[in-house]
Amino acid sequence: MRSLERQTSAAPYSARNSLKPIHFYCHAPDAKLVEIEGDFNQWTPAAMRQRHDGWWYLQVDLSHGHRQYRFLVDGKPTLDPQSTGVGRDEANEAVSIMAVS
Repeated sequence: MRSLERQTSAAPYSARNSLKPIHFYCHAPDAKLVEIEGDFNQWTPAAMRQRHDGWWYLQVDLSHGHRQYRFLVDGKPTLDPQSTGVGRDEANEAVSIMAVS
């Protein structure tokens, strides 16, 4: 009987190391541009896509943990009413918080 060798890698599987697709939605039917910025993209605004029903969306692959972010609706910082909570960034400005697991 032959034994099966278990493959090992330098980094074993961990939920903390894996990425999960997260969908962000912002309702701003009159906006010309909606962006999202957060600790997951070094607070660099990323444009969201507009749908016909007034919602804007973007999928971002995130790892396990708590993430801080905010929407920019025509340049104005806007909190996400669907977020897990509200926190403060390094500049003491309000940001939305989301738990990714």
